[in-house]
Amino acid sequence: MIHRSKAPLRIGLAGGGTDVSPYSDLHGGAILNATISLAAHASIEPLQTQEIIVEALDRKEQQRFPWMPQLPIDGTLDLLKGVYNRIQRDYKLPATGFRLTTFVDAPAGSGLGTSSTLVVAVLGAFAEMLRLPFGDYDIAHTAYEIERNELKLAGGKQDQYAATFGGVNYMEFYDNDRVIVNPLRVRPQYMHELENNLVLYFTSTSRESATIIKEQVRNVNSRNEKSIEAMHQLKEQAHMMKEALLKGRLHEFGEILDYGFQQKRLMAANISNSNIENIYEAAKAAGATGGKISGAGGGGFMIFYCPGNTSYAVKEALLTFGGEVKKYSFTKYGLTTWTL
Repeated sequence: MIHRSKAPLRIGLAGGGTDVSPYSDLHGGAILNATISLAAHASIEPLQTQEIIVEALDRKEQQRFPWMPQLPIDGTLDLLKGVYNRIQRDYKLPATGFRLTTFVDAPAGSGLGTSSTLVVAVLGAFAEMLRLPFGDYDIAHTAYEIERNELKLAGGKQDQYAATFGGVNYMEFYDNDRVIVNPLRVRPQYMHELENNLVLYFTSTSRESATIIKEQVRNVNSRNEKSIEAMHQLKEQAHMMKEALLKGRLHEFGEILDYGFQQKRLMAANISNSNIENIYEAAKAAGATGGKISGAGGGGFMIFYCPGNTSYAVKEALLTFGGEVKKYSFTKYGLTTWTL
């Protein structure tokens, strides 16, 4: 018997960064995102021995332990072990061995929410195995607590909720870790057009998002007016894009993205760099009307809105920088689990 799960990665469309405390606690945050056909995958296979094996196939990492109630957090496969430790603490797993195996369809640090989505997928696999009565908010909030509070990894709140709920969501973030997920009923033709026109490009560089996020947090704590005002504007950008998407005003998408790109660079010093700026300008010169860095910034994936039939020319321009245009589709599903 094997227990499996998968959870979708996401594209952040607007409002990125406003889900990070303390900004969301003080001012409230808002984000528009959509899940895509790239995912994090997890499986748990019970063993006849009292051995715990954790492995990430895409990272070529594996650790083995004799059965124990808490696994060491030592910098290797900590996301996987952190979920086990939380499940063991709350639900007291039986003292039997198992193999926990994961892989993700995008590199770590690429800006599509890979780490948080992986935590959701692993949590989902354990919930499937133990038949835990988790609702969507329970899964997402528990994943957030594991990653942010227990493993002390810097970041926001949107990724855990996007991975759990799936689809197109307008999310609101408040103090005391209160999150409201508003699924949007977007007409299919609008989503088809958005998918046709939105190019997903991997810069072939990954980055450590924690450094950028820590600076963003410092800017809020020190009351850096320029940085805080940029976050206010990004929150407003999420409102603008939600309305444009629901009403089918896709011709406004590029300009709204461009507005957000200009604001996001003011949040922290390393969000953009010369390579990102050159890529962005080349895409616009080829026909894109706007774009953004996915995730915290500094590298990873970028997206560009290419109206009409400009996407082909934009893709050609992007490929000259040595990165990869990634095929994807929007998805409606969130965390999915099953047992064979």
